[in-house]
Amino acid sequence: MKKTAYLFENVWTIPNLLSFIRILLIPVFAILFWKGELLWAVLILALSGLSDLFDGKIARRFNQVSELGKILDPIADKLTQATLAILLFLRFFNAKDRTLHLFAWVFLLFIVKELVMLIGGALMIGFGLHPGAAEIYGKAATMTFYVVMIAIIAFGPEVGAFRAEEGAILQLFTLPPAVMIVLVVLSVILTFVAFFSYMPETHRQVQARFSPEGKAKARAEKEAKKQNKPE
Repeated sequence: MKKTAYLFENVWTIPNLLSFIRILLIPVFAILFWKGELLWAVLILALSGLSDLFDGKIARRFNQVSELGKILDPIADKLTQATLAILLFLRFFNAKDRTLHLFAWVFLLFIVKELVMLIGGALMIGFGLHPGAAEIYGKAATMTFYVVMIAIIAFGPEVGAFRAEEGAILQLFTLPPAVMIVLVVLSVILTFVAFFSYMPETHRQVQARFSPEGKAKARAEKEAKKQNKPE
């Protein structure tokens, strides 16, 4: 418990509230999407993306950065992205178009990446380490992911709410399958660039924590705390 006590300092902030809201919006979006309420699903996803954009700006502008926020924000991102990837995988896997059916498997890459980062982050917290905050690559990958997924849910072939096909809410425009595939592949590439950008800091922390020098330092700090502890 002592290893994670730092997470609960300065938790009642607007950015943390926005992250909680984003997490609560995930099942709402999933239900709306699965029931075919695509217009509302697009709006919920856009709202989630905007809250992701503003919570970091608010935290920095009003000095509301917290350790819990550094964990909640990426968790909200990863749960949202994993949910989107699962839903789109299922939808494209059942597509009539063979190209879309085969392309569905690309969404599994997002799912695997998010599961690895969620499990890895949980293990790091359990060992008292600090999962790295999103840097420029992570922010770019997240923003690209939201834009691409909103475009697919709005205008994607066979799934878009506003595709130019029968059954759409408003028949406006359909993304050509080739364009949609290029956009998703671009998002996959940025996602994995962001994933590997976390590796140097993660390796540094693991090395510092579990190397002989790191273990010796941890023991020395523990002994110093015992000696300074009041009787």
